[in-house]
Amino acid sequence: MNEPSIVVEHRKELSYLLCQAAEIEHLAMCQYLYAAFSLRTVPGDGLTVEQLERVDAWRREISAIAAEEMLHWALVNNLLTAIGSAPFVSRPDLPHRAKGYPPSVQFALLPFGRDALHHFVYFERPEDVPLDDVEAFTPVGPAPVPMSAEELLPRGQDFDTQGQLYRSLETGLRHLADKLGEDGLFIGPPWAQAAPESFGWPELVPVTDLGTALVVLERIVEQGEGARGDSATSHYGRFRRILDELAAMSSADPSFTPAHPVVAAVARHLPDGDGTEPLIGDPATAAVSDLFNVVYDLILQMLCRYFAFGHETDEQQQVLADATVSLMFGATRPLGTLLASLPVGPDHPGATAGASFQLAYKSNFLLPHRRVAWIRFSERLDEAAEFAEGIVLEGDAARVVAGVVASLRDVLVKVSAHIEAA
Repeated sequence: MNEPSIVVEHRKELSYLLCQAAEIEHLAMCQYLYAAFSLRTVPGDGLTVEQLERVDAWRREISAIAAEEMLHWALVNNLLTAIGSAPFVSRPDLPHRAKGYPPSVQFALLPFGRDALHHFVYFERPEDVPLDDVEAFTPVGPAPVPMSAEELLPRGQDFDTQGQLYRSLETGLRHLADKLGEDGLFIGPPWAQAAPESFGWPELVPVTDLGTALVVLERIVEQGEGARGDSATSHYGRFRRILDELAAMSSADPSFTPAHPVVAAVARHLPDGDGTEPLIGDPATAAVSDLFNVVYDLILQMLCRYFAFGHETDEQQQVLADATVSLMFGATRPLGTLLASLPVGPDHPGATAGASFQLAYKSNFLLPHRRVAWIRFSERLDEAAEFAEGIVLEGDAARVVAGVVASLRDVLVKVSAHIEAA
């Protein structure tokens, strides 16, 4: 297999490619969470109690894979910090059709189903597995022109798989370690590395030298496509199994309907978007969608602050880590699941909304001053809780939002306690 050649001659190009890798991990996580959120949670037409047990298992599996994509994102940010770069939190809008990436690297929010799973399998495939993506993701545009070692400006380069990108980064790290010396390449302060205890991830390896950097890259590849010759426990292997199970259950029962009829709807079109997404016409659904995106944005700001290590104390760093985890489980997960059951509106009868993961503005999400950052976090938590309390819903939906309010206010109490006196 003739793979495109990736050149890493300077620190700036290494940083550029690592930022692109962070974007890709972030986009993949959003894709997977959207599919997991779309799965139904109660039996009904097209879903028996017995089938729901398997659907629940799929939700857990896909959510676990999404969590590992977040781990990969964190590991990439450790690599960025280690070579003297800033953490990278932003990402392109969804859907993303290979703009700035190779033609085959594309992302969209798809409900759980054959097309989504096949797309996930294709995305996570090992380098030696020949596979085409589903028709909706036909490669678009030309591949990036090969880069020469003499070029100084950083830019995107061509690659066929994630594994190839990360193995090229490994080669680039080795080359720059020889060229600059390990001390000259890994100039980031060791204390600015995220460690296993921060988020309860034993695999969150601090990067301080070439050896730990190579461990991190190998871990990402093995979890994604699998170790060479063994992909059973990888994302690729796990998605393959779910796809096979879905095919078998659909064949045995053609009425089997494991997912809600979600569409990637938005409450409003963004100024720089393509304006093609369905608009949410139901006021309550639009409000829940806005709430989801506000909390998602706040989580990114907190994570950026955490990885920037802006002179917080160890206790404050742990509060930031705990707050992001609490908001993921106590707010974005229940809101994402709820959105999959809420109507888009009268212009889209029968369709339900999904979590759009919409970012209202382009930013690196870094709040640079410590006291100001903690005031801003507290202020936004309070605003989000107050907004949530004003959403008019009934029954289970109202109880879900009430639980989110409780989670927001709990995090608010813990964060606001660390605002320093003026």
